[in-house]
Amino acid sequence: MDPRGLVAPVAGAQQSATVANPASGASPDLLPHFQLEPEDVYIVKNKAVSLACRATPATQIYFKCNGEWVHQGDHVTQHSTDRSTGLPVMEVHIEVTRQQVEKIFGLEEYWCQCVAWSSSGTTKSQKAFVRIAYLRKNFEQEPTAREVSIEQGIVLPCRPPEGIPPAEVEWLRNEELVDPALDANVYVTPEHSLVLRQARLADTANYTCVAKNIVARRRSTSAAITVYVNGGWSTWTQWSGCSTSCGRGWQKRSRTCTNPTPLNGGAFCEGQNVQKTACTTLCPVDGAWSEWSKWSECGAECTHWRSRECSEPAPRNGGRDCHGPELDTRNCTSELCTHAAPGAEDVALYVGLVAVAVCLVLLLLVGVLVYCRKKGGLDADVADSSILTAGFQPVSIKPSKADNPSLLTIQPDLSTTTMTYQGSLCPRQDGPAKLQLPNGHLLSPLGAGRHTLHHSSPAAEGADFVARLSTQSYFRSLPRGTNNMAYGTFNFLGGRLMIPNTGISLLIPPDAIPRGKIYEVYLTLHKQEEVRLPLAGCQTLLSPIVSCGPPGVLLTRPAILAMGHCVEASAENWSIRLKKQSCEGTWEDVLQLGAEPCTELYYCQLEAQTCYIFTEQLGRFALVGESLSMAASKRLKLVLFAPAACPSLEYNIRVYCLSDTQDVLKEVIQLEKQLGGQLIGAPRVLHFKDSYHNLRLSIHDMPSSLWKSKLLASYQEIPFYHIWSGLQPFLHCTFTLERLSTSTCELACKIWVWQVEGDGQSFTVNFNIAKDTRFSDWLVPDEVGTPALVGPSAFKIPFLIRQKIISSLDPPGTRGADWRILAQKLNLDSHLSFFASKASPTAMILNLWEARHFPNGNLSQLAAAVAEVGKQDGALFSEAEC
Repeated sequence: MDPRGLVAPVAGAQQSATVANPASGASPDLLPHFQLEPEDVYIVKNKAVSLACRATPATQIYFKCNGEWVHQGDHVTQHSTDRSTGLPVMEVHIEVTRQQVEKIFGLEEYWCQCVAWSSSGTTKSQKAFVRIAYLRKNFEQEPTAREVSIEQGIVLPCRPPEGIPPAEVEWLRNEELVDPALDANVYVTPEHSLVLRQARLADTANYTCVAKNIVARRRSTSAAITVYVNGGWSTWTQWSGCSTSCGRGWQKRSRTCTNPTPLNGGAFCEGQNVQKTACTTLCPVDGAWSEWSKWSECGAECTHWRSRECSEPAPRNGGRDCHGPELDTRNCTSELCTHAAPGAEDVALYVGLVAVAVCLVLLLLVGVLVYCRKKGGLDADVADSSILTAGFQPVSIKPSKADNPSLLTIQPDLSTTTMTYQGSLCPRQDGPAKLQLPNGHLLSPLGAGRHTLHHSSPAAEGADFVARLSTQSYFRSLPRGTNNMAYGTFNFLGGRLMIPNTGISLLIPPDAIPRGKIYEVYLTLHKQEEVRLPLAGCQTLLSPIVSCGPPGVLLTRPAILAMGHCVEASAENWSIRLKKQSCEGTWEDVLQLGAEPCTELYYCQLEAQTCYIFTEQLGRFALVGESLSMAASKRLKLVLFAPAACPSLEYNIRVYCLSDTQDVLKEVIQLEKQLGGQLIGAPRVLHFKDSYHNLRLSIHDMPSSLWKSKLLASYQEIPFYHIWSGLQPFLHCTFTLERLSTSTCELACKIWVWQVEGDGQSFTVNFNIAKDTRFSDWLVPDEVGTPALVGPSAFKIPFLIRQKIISSLDPPGTRGADWRILAQKLNLDSHLSFFASKASPTAMILNLWEARHFPNGNLSQLAAAVAEVGKQDGALFSEAEC
């Protein structure tokens, strides 16, 4: 029965209590003082409750309930005397029944108050409220059964039944009380939900929510929580020996699904547990003698000899050597034996010396002729910097005039290897002394010179290039369009590929491609639905998935792949790995950032928003992280879009929660253009922590007279794992609003986005949506330049200056004035061990500078850094004679 539906006046309230005159003998000039006042009470079932009050000095005490006096006959009065003061004490009790309270329930709450008299006046006590206690039977929300993976967070909701007084909630696990004070992995939210931070196998149990107050104790339906473990492969065993000792056979290796073993219905490992491969054991070949040679002429000792070799066949693969002598000597017969004349050995010696002298003279003459010819050819054939800036322009330009320093302006043919260069890239000095660089600008243009480049037809069109790649098996996963792809043809001069507005680029440094070879290279940004990247446990995708290739090409120096990331990196919170996909389709860890690299083929420079990957093998790459603590965070980009026009009463606001990389933002802007959306406000950044808490979004401060929200709940939520995995790129929530009038054209409100934290803290981002804050024309600024830059035009540092710096700083300098000081000046000294492992550390430093600062790099700052190194060694910039 609902007590709120009963209303009745207090029993006896129609009769006014007669108040007698104060008795003589009471202490004059003292107002009554209450030693005991009535307190709030609850009526349980049909049991009456008692209210009491005690005052001194008091001659009369009466109760007044809901403004009416309680009948004098309903009072139970006790008189006594205070021993310490000798003043009279009066104590009064009354009883209140359930029927009295139910008669007025619904109009107001039932209350009672004491009034005490003395000869000096009256005093009133505090009000005491009398309420009917109850607890409904049905829970407003009960926990439900779930199956969760180990270490996943669990939230069991519980909303207890309505009751007075409000019910207290406790949780039972298999009928045993759950005490958060004894288990740090468990806590109960203010909304009474039970949260398990990381599910453990021991957490598999039946969970019951218990609500209780002074009236009753209610139990929810038990929710069965099953914590399962997906199986994982152990490492492969070593390959067994070949099954045959001679010829073709097979060998195998195995693994088991025990790392970990699947439990509680977890998925079994995918893939094979045994691998076999063909092997060939070389058969042993025994050696055999060749035929004897002819007998030699008879010597001075009347002997001659013959020889043979163990070469038909030679012993190999563990075969036995030939048995027997390899040299046979016999005495000559009398007619074959002749004695040498005296002095014959001396004559042979003299003849040999004369022959050697003649050869030396001939070699000297040839060297002089070559030197003179080379000297004459170099005087007028010194290359100038125009080859560095105009040698491989991507567009066809007519040749310039003779007085123009840019002598080479013809588009080369990059589709063939018939290419020659005539001239010298090293200026020749006339004297043997070294030439000091002037104090002027380090990277100033060089003097005029000449060079020649032979070429033929234009390069292939982009559609033909993509079509050729798509016919090969490895490239069938590449996009069919060129919107997220760049490609070009490169030779030993190197170049650069860029995908506009994504922050993704590939730098191919000079001499990375062997001379005489030309490669068609591509750079591709993959959509996440195109490539499956398996993630285990707490791993999360931190970067776009990027392919560069073709894979398997021979690079003599590392290329540098640049792409954005969304991680707030710190060694104590993250374990970050670079993954590469093999040609078989499996993803492998090739580098762990911060750890000692196991191979020199890969290296990664991680900066605030971009990572630079050094790789000597092209392929498909992605950056994956695994959080080590709940303080690990990723950057989310929060972007708001709304329709540019509103023909109906409904108006939708879409809030996107994206990984903070340029490529994802570019895709969303293109998507919203198709939907007719416009950007509202500038994008904001939110740091999303690995705390297993969802992301909440809510809308506030809307003018209720103009707009109303059609959202039934007070907020929307995006689940934690949808965001943390990074595999769902375009997560968003939509707030549907309704105008109350078609004449309403302006909207002002506030969007709150926050992640719920266990300690009660929240992260908020405010958006003020008003007419004056709309950015309808806001776009990602287009990147300057073309997707493919080939040759010296792809680099800020002129080729000759680059070579000069490398030759000067690579050798160890006095007082450490070498490439190490340059790395320190450029804040790259944390990578000294990687630079030192390469044949040219200075080239690695300059390549990284090019990747980081193109196209807006400040050459003056680089020149100043190089000049600082030169101050420590006066001969640092000296040039050797060519």
